[in-house]
Amino acid sequence: MELRKKYNIPNNAVITIAGTVGVGKSTMTKTLAEALGFRTSFEKVDSNPYLDKFYQDFNRWSFHLQIYFLAERFKEQKRIFEYGGGFIQDRSIYEDTGIFARMHFEKGTMSKVDYETYKNLFDAMVMTPYFPHPNLLIYLEGSIDEVIERIQRRGRPMEQSTPVEYWIEMHKRYEDWINSFNACPVLRLNINEYDLVSDQASIDPIVEKIGFFIKQTQLLKG
Repeated sequence: MELRKKYNIPNNAVITIAGTVGVGKSTMTKTLAEALGFRTSFEKVDSNPYLDKFYQDFNRWSFHLQIYFLAERFKEQKRIFEYGGGFIQDRSIYEDTGIFARMHFEKGTMSKVDYETYKNLFDAMVMTPYFPHPNLLIYLEGSIDEVIERIQRRGRPMEQSTPVEYWIEMHKRYEDWINSFNACPVLRLNINEYDLVSDQASIDPIVEKIGFFIKQTQLLKG
């Protein structure tokens, strides 16, 4: 909380953490929330009624899964802002349409009609002046070699059995997505420039960057 005051970060700010698998989104979310005295918002995976079905049959359940994610993230975004902000959010509502739904459509596991229906719904719900967008999206980036090394190091069984080609494709899709993303201000952080696991003090310069970035975007808004 002292860092938040030191760098003039509004106590009602909402900051979203984005990036491909293995870049440390959860660690950044927890550490940053603790440093700022903010609450955290994590994706609820255990209660998802479509996830198991989806892994058994992509073609049948991809649309249902994406609609479920959209509804849950929309409700969570509303809850955060109704609460008055002061949140660090692990993953954004924007990644689902910009990366995952698009990937299913391009790979043929979601029909054109379903994809267009999903996109129209997303645009009507999210891409409007009435939707409460985050103050800042922090994008965690690193090379594909660094990302794969981190995935292998943490040793999650499902990730270990996933072909390397999938992580390479996902890394590229994330890079393409963030390069054209403009729904809210973006701060890029290279994962080599800090180590929150062994040196929690490395969050300090990150908080300083956030404070400076938010101030600059406020000035640009006038």
